[in-house]
Amino acid sequence: MAGKNMRHMVKSALFGLGLAAAAFVMPGQASAADNKVCVGCHDQVKEFHARGKHSKLSCTNCHDKTDAHLKDASVKPVTRTDHAVCGGCHKEQYESFGVLNLASKAKVEKASFKSRSPLFDKLIAGHGFGKEHDEPRSHGFMLVDHLIVDRAYGGRFQLNSWKDITNAKDAVKDAWLVVKDKEPSTSDQKPFIAQGAVAANSVCLNCKSQDHILKWKYMGDPDPNAAWSRTSKPVEFVRDLKHALNCFMCHDPHSTEPRVVRDALIDAVVVRGKGTYPYDAKKSAEVTMQKVDFRGFRSIGILNKPDSNLMCAQCHVEYNCNPGTNPATGEKIGMDSRLTNFFPWSNVMDLQAVYKEAGFKDFKHATTGALLTKLQHPEAETFWGSAHERAGVECKDCHMPRVKKGNKTYTDHGQRSARYMKKETCVKCHPTWSAEEAEYQIDSIQNYTKGKITKAEFWLGALIDKTYEAKQAGVPDEALAKAREAHDSAHILWEWWTAENSDGFHNPAMARESLTKSITISQDAIKALDEAIAATKAK
Repeated sequence: MAGKNMRHMVKSALFGLGLAAAAFVMPGQASAADNKVCVGCHDQVKEFHARGKHSKLSCTNCHDKTDAHLKDASVKPVTRTDHAVCGGCHKEQYESFGVLNLASKAKVEKASFKSRSPLFDKLIAGHGFGKEHDEPRSHGFMLVDHLIVDRAYGGRFQLNSWKDITNAKDAVKDAWLVVKDKEPSTSDQKPFIAQGAVAANSVCLNCKSQDHILKWKYMGDPDPNAAWSRTSKPVEFVRDLKHALNCFMCHDPHSTEPRVVRDALIDAVVVRGKGTYPYDAKKSAEVTMQKVDFRGFRSIGILNKPDSNLMCAQCHVEYNCNPGTNPATGEKIGMDSRLTNFFPWSNVMDLQAVYKEAGFKDFKHATTGALLTKLQHPEAETFWGSAHERAGVECKDCHMPRVKKGNKTYTDHGQRSARYMKKETCVKCHPTWSAEEAEYQIDSIQNYTKGKITKAEFWLGALIDKTYEAKQAGVPDEALAKAREAHDSAHILWEWWTAENSDGFHNPAMARESLTKSITISQDAIKALDEAIAATKAK
Protein backbone atom coordinates (compact mmCIF):
# COMPACT_ATOMS: atom_id res chain seq x y z
CA MET A 1 0.00 0.00 0.00
CA ALA A 2 2.83 2.36 0.83
CA GLY A 3 4.37 1.74 -2.59
CA LYS A 4 1.05 2.45 -4.27
CA ASN A 5 0.66 5.73 -2.38
CA MET A 6 4.20 6.75 -3.24
CA ARG A 7 3.52 6.09 -6.91
CA HIS A 8 0.38 8.22 -6.73
CA MET A 9 2.36 11.04 -5.08
CA VAL A 10 5.00 10.88 -7.81
CA LYS A 11 2.43 10.86 -10.56
CA SER A 12 0.64 13.88 -9.08
CA ALA A 13 3.86 15.83 -8.70
CA LEU A 14 4.96 15.13 -12.25
CA PHE A 15 1.54 15.91 -13.68
CA GLY A 16 1.79 19.39 -12.23
CA LEU A 17 5.14 19.95 -13.93
CA GLY A 18 4.26 18.30 -17.22
CA LEU A 19 7.39 16.15 -16.88
CA ALA A 20 6.21 13.25 -19.02
CA ALA A 21 9.78 12.22 -19.73
CA ALA A 22 10.91 12.05 -16.11
CA ALA A 23 11.68 8.63 -14.70
CA PHE A 24 12.62 6.93 -11.46
CA VAL A 25 14.17 3.62 -10.51
CA MET A 26 14.52 1.98 -7.11
CA PRO A 27 18.10 1.91 -5.83
CA GLY A 28 19.80 -1.11 -7.32
CA GLN A 29 17.05 -1.55 -9.91
CA ALA A 30 18.83 -0.06 -12.91
CA SER A 31 18.29 -2.93 -15.31
CA ALA A 32 16.09 -2.57 -18.38
CA ALA A 33 13.79 -5.25 -16.99
CA ASP A 34 12.83 -2.91 -14.16
CA ASN A 35 11.81 0.02 -16.36
CA LYS A 36 8.26 -1.00 -15.45
CA VAL A 37 8.83 0.85 -12.17
CA CYS A 38 9.06 4.08 -14.17
CA VAL A 39 6.44 3.48 -16.83
CA GLY A 40 3.94 2.59 -14.16
CA CYS A 41 3.38 6.33 -13.87
CA HIS A 42 4.25 7.28 -17.43
CA ASP A 43 1.78 5.57 -19.74
CA GLN A 44 2.78 7.56 -22.84
CA VAL A 45 6.45 6.92 -22.26
CA LYS A 46 5.71 3.21 -21.78
CA GLU A 47 4.08 3.09 -25.23
CA PHE A 48 6.97 4.95 -26.87
CA HIS A 49 9.67 3.00 -25.06
CA ALA A 50 8.18 -0.41 -25.85
CA ARG A 51 8.08 0.12 -29.60
CA GLY A 52 11.57 1.53 -30.12
CA LYS A 53 15.17 0.42 -30.29
CA HIS A 54 15.76 1.84 -26.82
CA SER A 55 13.31 -0.59 -25.21
CA LYS A 56 16.16 -2.53 -23.63
CA LEU A 57 17.86 0.55 -22.19
CA SER A 58 17.38 1.46 -18.55
CA CYS A 59 15.72 4.76 -17.77
CA THR A 60 18.72 5.60 -15.61
CA ASN A 61 20.82 5.93 -18.76
CA CYS A 62 19.29 9.37 -19.25
CA HIS A 63 17.75 10.24 -15.89
CA ASP A 64 19.69 10.94 -12.68
CA LYS A 65 18.56 11.15 -9.04
CA THR A 66 15.77 8.66 -9.64
CA ASP A 67 16.34 6.96 -6.27
CA ALA A 68 15.96 10.26 -4.40
CA HIS A 69 12.84 11.04 -6.45
CA LEU A 70 11.22 7.76 -5.44
CA LYS A 71 11.89 8.43 -1.75
CA ASP A 72 10.60 12.00 -1.97
CA ALA A 73 8.32 13.05 -4.83
CA SER A 74 9.26 16.69 -4.33
CA VAL A 75 12.83 15.89 -5.39
CA LYS A 76 12.68 16.08 -9.15
CA PRO A 77 14.63 13.56 -11.23
CA VAL A 78 17.24 15.12 -13.50
CA THR A 79 16.86 14.52 -17.21
CA ARG A 80 20.26 14.79 -18.86
CA THR A 81 20.20 16.97 -21.97
CA ASP A 82 23.87 16.85 -22.94
CA HIS A 83 25.12 15.15 -26.12
CA ALA A 84 27.40 12.82 -24.19
CA VAL A 85 24.36 10.79 -23.08
CA CYS A 86 23.77 9.71 -26.67
CA GLY A 87 27.48 9.73 -27.42
CA GLY A 88 28.00 6.83 -25.08
CA CYS A 89 26.43 4.53 -27.66
CA HIS A 90 26.64 6.67 -30.81
CA LYS A 91 30.30 7.54 -30.60
CA GLU A 92 30.95 8.44 -34.25
CA GLN A 93 27.90 10.70 -34.51
CA TYR A 94 28.81 12.41 -31.23
CA GLU A 95 32.42 12.98 -32.21
CA SER A 96 31.51 14.31 -35.66
CA PHE A 97 29.05 16.79 -34.14
CA GLY A 98 31.79 18.28 -31.99
CA VAL A 99 34.23 18.93 -34.86
CA LEU A 100 34.92 22.55 -35.77
CA ASN A 101 35.01 23.12 -39.53
CA LEU A 102 38.16 25.21 -39.82
CA ALA A 103 37.61 25.65 -43.56
CA SER A 104 34.56 27.77 -42.76
CA LYS A 105 35.48 31.34 -41.84
CA ALA A 106 34.61 32.54 -38.34
CA LYS A 107 32.94 35.84 -37.39
CA VAL A 108 32.33 36.96 -40.98
CA GLU A 109 30.00 39.97 -40.79
CA LYS A 110 27.30 39.74 -43.47
CA ALA A 111 27.27 43.51 -43.82
CA SER A 112 30.93 43.64 -44.86
CA PHE A 113 31.85 44.24 -48.50
CA LYS A 114 33.45 40.79 -48.74
CA SER A 115 30.32 39.03 -47.54
CA ARG A 116 26.76 38.58 -48.71
CA SER A 117 25.15 41.93 -47.98
CA PRO A 118 27.36 45.05 -48.09
CA LEU A 119 24.42 47.50 -47.83
CA PHE A 120 22.73 45.55 -45.04
CA ASP A 121 23.03 48.24 -42.37
CA LYS A 122 21.31 50.84 -44.53
CA LEU A 123 18.52 48.49 -45.53
CA ILE A 124 17.91 47.21 -41.99
CA ALA A 125 18.25 50.60 -40.24
CA GLY A 126 16.23 50.62 -37.06
CA HIS A 127 16.73 46.94 -36.19
CA GLY A 128 19.20 45.36 -33.77
CA PHE A 129 20.61 43.12 -36.50
CA GLY A 130 22.44 46.18 -37.75
CA LYS A 131 24.87 45.82 -34.83
CA GLU A 132 26.27 42.43 -35.90
CA HIS A 133 25.01 39.77 -38.30
CA ASP A 134 27.46 36.92 -38.91
CA GLU A 135 27.78 34.06 -41.35
CA PRO A 136 26.95 30.77 -39.60
CA ARG A 137 29.49 28.16 -38.54
CA SER A 138 29.56 24.75 -36.83
CA HIS A 139 26.35 23.77 -35.03
CA GLY A 140 28.21 22.95 -31.84
CA PHE A 141 28.82 26.69 -31.45
CA MET A 142 25.19 27.74 -31.93
CA LEU A 143 24.62 28.71 -28.32
CA VAL A 144 28.08 30.22 -27.84
CA ASP A 145 27.80 32.37 -30.97
CA HIS A 146 24.33 33.50 -29.93
CA LEU A 147 25.63 34.59 -26.54
CA ILE A 148 28.55 36.64 -27.84
CA VAL A 149 27.01 38.36 -30.88
CA ASP A 150 26.86 42.14 -30.30
CA ARG A 151 23.16 42.42 -31.12
CA ALA A 152 21.85 39.86 -28.61
CA TYR A 153 22.80 40.82 -25.06
CA GLY A 154 24.53 44.15 -25.54
CA GLY A 155 28.00 42.67 -25.13
CA ARG A 156 27.30 41.28 -21.65
CA PHE A 157 28.60 37.83 -22.60
CA GLN A 158 32.11 37.48 -24.03
CA LEU A 159 34.51 34.65 -24.80
CA ASN A 160 36.92 33.95 -21.94
CA SER A 161 39.63 34.48 -24.53
CA TRP A 162 39.70 34.82 -28.31
CA LYS A 163 41.48 31.48 -28.21
CA ASP A 164 38.14 29.92 -27.30
CA ILE A 165 36.76 30.73 -30.73
CA THR A 166 38.08 27.28 -31.73
CA ASN A 167 37.35 25.49 -28.45
CA ALA A 168 34.75 23.09 -29.83
CA LYS A 169 35.23 20.48 -27.14
CA ASP A 170 34.19 22.76 -24.29
CA ALA A 171 31.57 24.61 -26.36
CA VAL A 172 29.73 21.33 -26.96
CA LYS A 173 30.14 20.19 -23.37
CA ASP A 174 28.92 23.45 -21.80
CA ALA A 175 28.76 26.88 -23.46
CA TRP A 176 29.65 28.54 -20.14
CA LEU A 177 33.07 26.90 -20.18
CA VAL A 178 34.09 29.29 -22.97
CA VAL A 179 31.83 32.29 -22.23
CA LYS A 180 31.90 34.66 -19.26
CA ASP A 181 29.22 36.99 -17.91
CA LYS A 182 30.47 40.55 -17.42
CA GLU A 183 27.57 41.37 -15.07
CA PRO A 184 26.56 38.18 -13.20
CA SER A 185 24.83 40.21 -10.49
CA THR A 186 22.12 41.58 -12.78
CA SER A 187 19.76 40.25 -15.43
CA ASP A 188 18.92 43.61 -17.00
CA GLN A 189 18.84 43.75 -20.78
CA LYS A 190 21.01 46.76 -21.61
CA PRO A 191 24.06 47.56 -23.76
CA PHE A 192 27.40 46.93 -22.06
CA ILE A 193 29.55 47.91 -25.04
CA ALA A 194 29.40 50.65 -27.66
CA GLN A 195 27.25 49.70 -30.67
CA GLY A 196 25.67 46.79 -28.83
CA ALA A 197 21.98 45.85 -28.88
CA VAL A 198 19.65 43.69 -26.77
CA ALA A 199 17.60 41.97 -29.45
CA ALA A 200 17.66 38.49 -27.88
CA ASN A 201 14.46 37.04 -26.45
CA SER A 202 13.18 33.78 -25.05
CA VAL A 203 11.62 32.50 -28.29
CA CYS A 204 14.79 32.79 -30.36
CA LEU A 205 16.53 30.62 -27.76
CA ASN A 206 14.31 27.71 -28.77
CA CYS A 207 16.36 27.22 -31.92
CA LYS A 208 19.71 27.36 -30.14
CA SER A 209 18.97 24.80 -27.44
CA GLN A 210 16.24 22.62 -25.98
CA ASP A 211 17.83 22.11 -22.57
CA HIS A 212 14.60 23.62 -21.28
CA ILE A 213 12.28 21.14 -23.00
CA LEU A 214 10.64 20.10 -19.72
CA LYS A 215 10.42 23.67 -18.43
CA TRP A 216 8.67 25.29 -21.42
CA LYS A 217 4.96 24.94 -22.10
CA TYR A 218 3.69 24.42 -25.65
CA MET A 219 4.10 27.66 -27.65
CA GLY A 220 5.86 29.25 -24.67
CA ASP A 221 2.61 30.15 -22.96
CA PRO A 222 3.10 31.37 -19.38
CA ASP A 223 2.18 28.73 -16.83
CA PRO A 224 2.81 28.41 -13.07
CA ASN A 225 4.54 25.09 -13.77
CA ALA A 226 6.76 26.44 -16.55
CA ALA A 227 10.09 27.89 -15.49
CA TRP A 228 10.34 29.78 -18.79
CA SER A 229 7.91 31.35 -21.22
CA ARG A 230 7.75 33.86 -24.07
CA THR A 231 7.73 36.66 -21.49
CA SER A 232 10.74 35.44 -19.50
CA LYS A 233 13.79 37.64 -19.10
CA PRO A 234 16.23 36.47 -21.80
CA VAL A 235 19.31 36.83 -19.58
CA GLU A 236 17.83 34.68 -16.81
CA PHE A 237 16.59 32.12 -19.33
CA VAL A 238 19.85 31.75 -21.22
CA ARG A 239 21.81 31.26 -18.01
CA ASP A 240 19.85 28.02 -17.57
CA LEU A 241 21.06 26.63 -20.92
CA LYS A 242 24.32 24.85 -21.68
CA HIS A 243 24.06 22.80 -24.87
CA ALA A 244 23.37 23.65 -28.50
CA LEU A 245 21.16 21.54 -30.78
CA ASN A 246 20.35 18.65 -28.46
CA CYS A 247 20.16 15.17 -30.00
CA PHE A 248 16.56 14.73 -28.80
CA MET A 249 15.39 17.63 -30.96
CA CYS A 250 15.30 15.19 -33.89
CA HIS A 251 15.42 11.77 -32.24
CA ASP A 252 12.80 10.69 -29.74
CA PRO A 253 14.80 9.39 -26.77
CA HIS A 254 12.23 6.73 -25.86
CA SER A 255 11.13 5.31 -29.22
CA THR A 256 14.07 6.57 -31.35
CA GLU A 257 11.47 7.69 -33.91
CA PRO A 258 12.14 10.79 -36.03
CA ARG A 259 10.51 13.82 -34.51
CA VAL A 260 10.45 17.59 -34.06
CA VAL A 261 10.03 19.47 -30.81
CA ARG A 262 9.85 23.07 -32.03
CA ASP A 263 6.36 24.08 -31.02
CA ALA A 264 5.77 26.74 -33.69
CA LEU A 265 6.57 24.20 -36.43
CA ILE A 266 4.10 21.71 -34.93
CA ASP A 267 1.56 24.53 -34.76
CA ALA A 268 2.03 25.42 -38.44
CA VAL A 269 2.01 21.86 -39.76
CA VAL A 270 -0.66 20.23 -37.59
CA VAL A 271 -2.74 22.82 -35.74
CA ARG A 272 -3.01 25.35 -38.56
CA GLY A 273 -3.14 22.48 -41.06
CA LYS A 274 -0.55 23.73 -43.55
CA GLY A 275 0.99 20.27 -43.83
CA THR A 276 4.59 19.13 -43.98
CA TYR A 277 4.99 20.39 -47.56
CA PRO A 278 2.48 23.26 -48.03
CA TYR A 279 3.01 23.53 -51.80
CA ASP A 280 2.94 19.77 -52.44
CA ALA A 281 -0.24 18.03 -51.28
CA LYS A 282 0.97 14.63 -52.46
CA LYS A 283 4.21 14.83 -50.48
CA SER A 284 2.37 16.20 -47.42
CA ALA A 285 0.20 13.08 -47.50
CA GLU A 286 3.26 10.84 -47.75
CA VAL A 287 5.23 12.57 -44.95
CA THR A 288 3.01 13.20 -41.97
CA MET A 289 3.42 14.64 -38.49
CA GLN A 290 1.45 13.55 -35.43
CA LYS A 291 1.12 16.02 -32.57
CA VAL A 292 1.56 14.21 -29.26
CA ASP A 293 0.59 16.12 -26.12
CA PHE A 294 2.03 15.37 -22.72
CA ARG A 295 -0.48 16.12 -19.97
CA GLY A 296 -1.57 19.41 -21.44
CA PHE A 297 1.89 20.90 -20.96
CA ARG A 298 4.24 20.29 -23.86
CA SER A 299 3.96 18.64 -27.27
CA ILE A 300 6.17 16.87 -29.78
CA GLY A 301 5.65 16.09 -33.48
CA ILE A 302 6.30 12.45 -34.43
CA LEU A 303 7.07 11.90 -38.12
CA ASN A 304 5.76 8.79 -39.86
CA LYS A 305 9.17 8.39 -41.48
CA PRO A 306 12.54 10.13 -41.31
CA ASP A 307 12.63 13.45 -43.15
CA SER A 308 15.60 15.69 -42.44
CA ASN A 309 13.96 18.57 -44.33
CA LEU A 310 11.44 18.78 -41.48
CA MET A 311 13.91 18.08 -38.70
CA CYS A 312 16.17 20.88 -39.94
CA ALA A 313 13.12 23.13 -40.42
CA GLN A 314 12.90 23.46 -36.65
CA CYS A 315 15.60 26.12 -36.96
CA HIS A 316 16.43 26.64 -40.64
CA VAL A 317 13.19 28.45 -41.35
CA GLU A 318 11.70 31.94 -41.46
CA TYR A 319 9.95 32.53 -38.16
CA ASN A 320 8.87 35.39 -35.96
CA CYS A 321 10.43 35.53 -32.52
CA ASN A 322 10.10 39.10 -31.30
CA PRO A 323 7.64 41.89 -30.47
CA GLY A 324 6.21 43.90 -33.33
CA THR A 325 3.33 45.98 -34.64
CA ASN A 326 -0.08 45.33 -36.17
CA PRO A 327 0.24 47.19 -39.51
CA ALA A 328 -3.52 47.71 -39.81
CA THR A 329 -4.05 49.27 -36.39
CA GLY A 330 -0.59 50.43 -35.31
CA GLU A 331 -1.09 48.48 -32.07
CA LYS A 332 2.05 47.14 -30.42
CA ILE A 333 2.34 43.35 -30.14
CA GLY A 334 4.26 42.09 -27.12
CA MET A 335 5.76 38.75 -26.13
CA ASP A 336 2.48 37.82 -24.45
CA SER A 337 1.06 37.22 -27.95
CA ARG A 338 1.54 33.87 -29.71
CA LEU A 339 2.38 35.86 -32.83
CA THR A 340 5.82 36.27 -31.30
CA ASN A 341 6.31 32.49 -31.71
CA PHE A 342 5.06 32.04 -35.27
CA PHE A 343 6.16 30.10 -38.37
CA PRO A 344 4.60 31.53 -41.57
CA TRP A 345 5.54 28.21 -43.28
CA SER A 346 5.43 29.99 -46.63
CA ASN A 347 7.77 30.57 -49.55
CA VAL A 348 9.18 34.02 -50.29
CA MET A 349 6.62 34.91 -52.95
CA ASP A 350 3.69 34.54 -50.52
CA LEU A 351 5.30 35.76 -47.32
CA GLN A 352 4.05 39.35 -47.39
CA ALA A 353 0.46 38.14 -47.72
CA VAL A 354 0.86 35.66 -44.84
CA TYR A 355 2.14 38.33 -42.46
CA LYS A 356 -0.55 40.73 -43.62
CA GLU A 357 -3.21 38.15 -42.78
CA ALA A 358 -1.55 37.45 -39.43
CA GLY A 359 -1.38 41.19 -38.71
CA PHE A 360 2.28 41.43 -37.83
CA LYS A 361 5.34 43.46 -38.79
CA ASP A 362 8.72 43.34 -37.06
CA PHE A 363 10.07 46.88 -37.13
CA LYS A 364 9.84 50.37 -38.63
CA HIS A 365 12.61 51.41 -40.99
CA ALA A 366 14.51 54.33 -39.49
CA THR A 367 14.55 56.38 -42.71
CA THR A 368 11.35 55.64 -44.63
CA GLY A 369 9.03 54.73 -41.74
CA ALA A 370 7.93 51.60 -43.59
CA LEU A 371 6.82 48.69 -41.42
CA LEU A 372 9.04 45.77 -42.45
CA THR A 373 9.58 42.07 -41.88
CA LYS A 374 12.92 40.94 -40.47
CA LEU A 375 13.79 37.66 -42.17
CA GLN A 376 15.56 34.84 -40.33
CA HIS A 377 17.11 31.79 -42.09
CA PRO A 378 14.54 30.22 -44.46
CA GLU A 379 16.49 27.28 -45.85
CA ALA A 380 13.61 24.78 -45.58
CA GLU A 381 11.04 26.88 -47.47
CA THR A 382 13.63 27.88 -50.08
CA PHE A 383 14.32 24.22 -50.80
CA TRP A 384 10.66 23.44 -51.53
CA GLY A 385 10.04 22.90 -55.24
CA SER A 386 13.73 23.03 -56.18
CA ALA A 387 15.30 20.56 -58.60
CA HIS A 388 17.03 18.76 -55.74
CA GLU A 389 13.90 18.58 -53.57
CA ARG A 390 11.82 17.20 -56.46
CA ALA A 391 14.53 14.58 -56.99
CA GLY A 392 14.10 13.38 -53.41
CA VAL A 393 17.24 14.96 -51.98
CA GLU A 394 17.08 15.93 -48.30
CA CYS A 395 19.16 18.24 -46.12
CA LYS A 396 21.10 15.28 -44.71
CA ASP A 397 22.25 14.14 -48.16
CA CYS A 398 24.27 17.31 -48.67
CA HIS A 399 25.04 18.38 -45.11
CA MET A 400 25.13 15.10 -43.15
CA PRO A 401 26.20 12.40 -45.63
CA ARG A 402 26.77 8.77 -44.84
CA VAL A 403 30.49 8.20 -44.31
CA LYS A 404 32.67 5.22 -43.51
CA LYS A 405 35.17 4.90 -40.68
CA GLY A 406 36.91 1.57 -40.56
CA ASN A 407 34.21 -1.05 -40.95
CA LYS A 408 31.45 1.23 -39.69
CA THR A 409 29.18 3.43 -41.81
CA TYR A 410 27.33 6.24 -40.05
CA THR A 411 25.69 9.63 -40.61
CA ASP A 412 28.14 12.51 -40.25
CA HIS A 413 26.65 14.93 -37.72
CA GLY A 414 29.08 17.74 -38.50
CA GLN A 415 26.37 19.52 -40.54
CA ARG A 416 28.72 21.29 -42.93
CA SER A 417 28.24 22.77 -46.38
CA ALA A 418 28.53 20.26 -49.21
CA ARG A 419 31.35 22.49 -50.47
CA TYR A 420 33.60 20.97 -47.82
CA MET A 421 32.81 17.33 -48.65
CA LYS A 422 32.05 17.28 -52.36
CA LYS A 423 33.14 13.67 -52.91
CA GLU A 424 30.70 12.43 -50.26
CA THR A 425 27.83 14.58 -51.56
CA CYS A 426 27.83 16.16 -55.04
CA VAL A 427 30.01 13.58 -56.78
CA LYS A 428 27.99 10.73 -55.27
CA CYS A 429 24.94 11.77 -57.31
CA HIS A 430 26.92 13.25 -60.23
CA PRO A 431 29.62 10.60 -60.77
CA THR A 432 30.82 12.15 -64.04
CA TRP A 433 31.97 15.24 -62.15
CA SER A 434 35.27 15.72 -60.40
CA ALA A 435 35.29 17.48 -57.04
CA GLU A 436 36.68 20.56 -58.81
CA GLU A 437 33.84 20.57 -61.32
CA ALA A 438 31.31 20.20 -58.51
CA GLU A 439 32.76 23.28 -56.83
CA TYR A 440 32.61 25.16 -60.12
CA GLN A 441 28.91 24.28 -60.37
CA ILE A 442 28.33 25.60 -56.84
CA ASP A 443 30.27 28.79 -57.53
CA SER A 444 28.42 29.49 -60.75
CA ILE A 445 25.03 29.48 -59.03
CA GLN A 446 26.15 31.34 -55.92
CA ASN A 447 28.12 34.03 -57.76
CA TYR A 448 25.19 34.64 -60.12
CA THR A 449 22.80 34.96 -57.18
CA LYS A 450 25.16 37.25 -55.25
CA GLY A 451 25.16 39.54 -58.27
CA LYS A 452 21.38 39.77 -58.15
CA ILE A 453 21.46 40.32 -54.36
CA THR A 454 23.85 43.24 -54.85
CA LYS A 455 21.66 44.77 -57.58
CA ALA A 456 18.54 44.36 -55.43
CA GLU A 457 20.37 46.07 -52.56
CA PHE A 458 21.42 48.96 -54.79
CA TRP A 459 17.88 49.66 -55.97
CA LEU A 460 16.35 49.14 -52.54
CA GLY A 461 18.89 51.62 -51.15
CA ALA A 462 17.94 54.03 -53.93
CA LEU A 463 14.26 53.64 -53.00
CA ILE A 464 15.08 54.49 -49.37
CA ASP A 465 16.92 57.64 -50.50
CA LYS A 466 14.11 58.61 -52.85
CA THR A 467 11.46 58.15 -50.16
CA TYR A 468 13.41 60.46 -47.87
CA GLU A 469 13.74 63.00 -50.70
CA ALA A 470 10.01 62.80 -51.42
CA LYS A 471 9.11 63.33 -47.77
CA GLN A 472 11.39 66.38 -47.58
CA ALA A 473 9.76 67.72 -50.75
CA GLY A 474 6.33 67.54 -49.15
CA VAL A 475 4.93 64.74 -51.31
CA PRO A 476 1.37 63.80 -50.18
CA ASP A 477 0.99 61.00 -47.63
CA GLU A 478 -0.89 58.81 -50.12
CA ALA A 479 2.14 58.63 -52.42
CA LEU A 480 4.48 57.98 -49.46
CA ALA A 481 2.20 55.18 -48.22
CA LYS A 482 2.42 53.47 -51.61
CA ALA A 483 6.19 53.81 -51.54
CA ARG A 484 6.33 52.22 -48.08
CA GLU A 485 4.20 49.32 -49.27
CA ALA A 486 6.58 48.85 -52.18
CA HIS A 487 9.50 49.10 -49.76
CA ASP A 488 8.04 46.24 -47.70
CA SER A 489 7.59 44.05 -50.80
CA ALA A 490 11.04 44.77 -52.23
CA HIS A 491 12.62 44.27 -48.81
CA ILE A 492 11.15 40.78 -48.31
CA LEU A 493 12.08 39.69 -51.83
CA TRP A 494 15.65 40.87 -51.20
CA GLU A 495 16.39 40.04 -47.56
CA TRP A 496 15.14 36.46 -47.86
CA TRP A 497 18.35 35.73 -49.81
CA THR A 498 20.72 37.38 -47.38
CA ALA A 499 19.11 35.53 -44.46
CA GLU A 500 19.00 32.23 -46.39
CA ASN A 501 22.48 30.78 -46.19
CA SER A 502 23.01 29.02 -49.53
CA ASP A 503 23.42 32.13 -51.72
CA GLY A 504 20.66 30.80 -53.93
CA PHE A 505 22.00 27.27 -54.33
CA HIS A 506 19.01 25.67 -52.61
CA ASN A 507 16.68 27.09 -55.26
CA PRO A 508 18.39 29.19 -57.97
CA ALA A 509 15.21 29.63 -60.02
CA MET A 510 13.24 31.10 -57.12
CA ALA A 511 16.22 33.24 -56.11
CA ARG A 512 16.31 34.85 -59.54
CA GLU A 513 12.53 35.34 -59.67
CA SER A 514 12.43 36.90 -56.22
CA LEU A 515 15.46 39.18 -56.56
CA THR A 516 14.60 40.48 -60.02
CA LYS A 517 11.07 41.19 -58.81
CA SER A 518 12.55 43.13 -55.89
CA ILE A 519 14.61 45.20 -58.33
CA THR A 520 11.59 45.92 -60.51
CA ILE A 521 9.41 46.93 -57.55
CA SER A 522 12.09 49.32 -56.27
CA GLN A 523 12.59 50.84 -59.73
CA ASP A 524 8.85 51.31 -60.28
CA ALA A 525 8.43 52.90 -56.86
CA ILE A 526 11.33 55.28 -57.50
CA LYS A 527 9.73 56.32 -60.78
CA ALA A 528 6.39 56.93 -59.07
CA LEU A 529 8.07 59.05 -56.39
CA ASP A 530 9.98 61.08 -58.98
CA GLU A 531 6.66 61.87 -60.64
CA ALA A 532 5.11 62.78 -57.28
CA ILE A 533 8.06 65.04 -56.43
CA ALA A 534 7.78 66.77 -59.81
CA ALA A 535 4.03 67.26 -59.36
CA THR A 536 4.53 68.65 -55.85
CA LYS A 537 7.17 71.14 -57.03
CA ALA A 538 4.95 72.22 -59.93
CA LYS A 539 2.19 73.35 -57.59
